[in-house]
Amino acid sequence: MTGGESTVGLTGYGTYVPDEVVTGEEIAAQSGIPAEVVVEKMGVREKRVCPSDADHATDMCVKAAEDALADAEIAPEDVDVVLYHGSEYKDFVVWSAAANVAERLGAEDAFAVESYALCAGAPLAVRQAKSQLLADAPETALLVSASREEDLVDYGNEDSSFMFNFGSGACAMVLETDPADDRTRATVRESAAITDGSFSEDVVMPAGGSRNPPSRTTVEQGLHTLDVPDPDGMKERLADVSLPNFLDVADDALARSDYGRDDLDFVALTHMKRSFHDLLADELDAESYYLDEYGHVQSVDQILALDEGLSRGLVESGDLLCFLAAGTGYTWAATVVEWHG
Repeated sequence: MTGGESTVGLTGYGTYVPDEVVTGEEIAAQSGIPAEVVVEKMGVREKRVCPSDADHATDMCVKAAEDALADAEIAPEDVDVVLYHGSEYKDFVVWSAAANVAERLGAEDAFAVESYALCAGAPLAVRQAKSQLLADAPETALLVSASREEDLVDYGNEDSSFMFNFGSGACAMVLETDPADDRTRATVRESAAITDGSFSEDVVMPAGGSRNPPSRTTVEQGLHTLDVPDPDGMKERLADVSLPNFLDVADDALARSDYGRDDLDFVALTHMKRSFHDLLADELDAESYYLDEYGHVQSVDQILALDEGLSRGLVESGDLLCFLAAGTGYTWAATVVEWHG
């Protein structure tokens, strides 16, 4: 940017995934779906899962955040805001994971806030943090996200099979206003998003909310796992809008950043079935990394993909990146990033 305008830079990031692994073959055995479908079509060679008594959302966030702060060479007490944009399924219900993470890190001067866009969370959280950094007094934001929604998946429910790829993990990002050039790993540019609320009740956990509070009956009936009431209807309606909406938000974010598809080098995509991932990458004519050894880790996917892209030489200094995601509800979101390395 020119003319003395402030910029927001990514100065560090971190990731964390638990040690325990579930393979595609194991998912196939539990679900009755052929192994080649799980591994090749669904795109899950393996994924990470959490022990029942460890690696809760905040535990994973703290571990990823410690790496991100070290990467950015920032002390916890220099953080002004901690933004949690991960799963609503966390340590406790009606509870601030952001406040807990800030306390455990020692970010004593930070205020804590949460943002939910389900699996579209990463591009929108970066957008939100950038806007706040430019409009208000904070100079340093720590974004944290975690998911262990694999706990909510019933492999015996074929209607929810598109969620069999859910895995566990966490990520963290440090964003700063006008960081020095030698500390700026990337410059955050513009974003775009679309929501189609007609999908808002297509993926639900039937019990546990105010409509159907938890009870002995809801537990006995198995109503505390994720379900898709009309899987065929959802699939049919989503098929008509998903690709156009993905491309629209990517194109809008690029245009707002004064770029086009020809400028794009790498797209960090939400994990999805392999054929659709490849179609999107081809349409955008960009490099990508397929997360078939992680599965889908909600709004952690974009940083996992970036990290793998860097380690494999798919992302280099000077590249233009797009964080591209979609989440049930249904929201599609994109944020453009200039990578400096």
